[in-house]
Amino acid sequence: MVYLFLLAGFVASALFAVLIIPNILLISYKRRLFDIPDSRKVHKVPVPRLGGLSFLPVILISFCLVTAFYYYYIGTPLNGFSAEKVLCDFLSLMVGSMLLYLVGVRDDLIGVGYRYKFIVQIFAAILLIWPGGWLNSLGGLLGIHALPALVGMPLTILAVVYITNAINLIDGIDGLASGLSCIALVVLGILYAIKGEYLYALLAFSTLGVLVPFWFYNVFGNAQRGHKLFMGDAGSLTLGYILSMLAIHLSIKDPADTDLRNPQMVVAFSTLIVPMFDVVRVVLHRLRNKKNPFLPDKNHFHHKLLRTGMRVRMVMVTILCVSLFFIGLNWLLASRMDFTGILILDVVLWTAMQLGINYFIRKKENAAH
Repeated sequence: MVYLFLLAGFVASALFAVLIIPNILLISYKRRLFDIPDSRKVHKVPVPRLGGLSFLPVILISFCLVTAFYYYYIGTPLNGFSAEKVLCDFLSLMVGSMLLYLVGVRDDLIGVGYRYKFIVQIFAAILLIWPGGWLNSLGGLLGIHALPALVGMPLTILAVVYITNAINLIDGIDGLASGLSCIALVVLGILYAIKGEYLYALLAFSTLGVLVPFWFYNVFGNAQRGHKLFMGDAGSLTLGYILSMLAIHLSIKDPADTDLRNPQMVVAFSTLIVPMFDVVRVVLHRLRNKKNPFLPDKNHFHHKLLRTGMRVRMVMVTILCVSLFFIGLNWLLASRMDFTGILILDVVLWTAMQLGINYFIRKKENAAH
């Protein structure tokens, strides 16, 4: 019965998205609300960038509708925590999501400075830790296990802002941010279902439901016929915030658990390893070249793969496969290696891959000359 409840959340979300997205396309074309191509962007024709307007409303409608239906007709608890604790978690999530959603809508329509975005992101992150949802363990990373509140709270705020921006920044080609998020949501949803925290699993699958129809519009939609759209900041900020909440909550260690390792934390953050690693690489590259780390450029993972001569869709598929590889590898190693060793291995593999891409870029540039 519970698994049918999770499936219902996914189906309801997908159906609402199928109904709402065409109307967003219609309004965008009637009001000429387009993302105009420039030297930094991959697309060549104006494309609506308001697809993310559908994300938060659809997620909230499907999540609340299915949850209310379940409790009214079934009535059995869906989580091991107290109802008050879960309620506070989700009310805080909704408030923070709405704040970021509104900032994203404004940015998509008239633009918002990155300082203002950061302030709202920090406030939204504080809302997540207010009910007690902060990282209390590093699972042995760098030999650190338990974390006091004075360290865990600011670390959690940093993690929320980091992940939210990572999803926002990786949204550079068709199907990439939404595809990576779909993979992460499937894994996180399964982990929560196995753990018995079904409301969090429902949130993951409800978010997945709205992303699947959007992904098809984004990847296969024809811009010339008015069937293509981007998610914009309203979508990417909402996605990043929800993903950060799901990853962090899964990483919180039960005080009754005597196992010093935290394999769930390893897997949870592995679902976001590609956007998180790419942000670090890009920021270091900008600092090394004495550029503002907050200003956009064309040095993201997908930009580099495009410079090797790969087509846009192949770049998307390649990066999704890289994400699946790291998730699968870390899932296998989570119960066999310590967190520090896994992280070192991931960094080595990521660095080797980037060096390989740099080699192919130089090879292509030399051939062009």
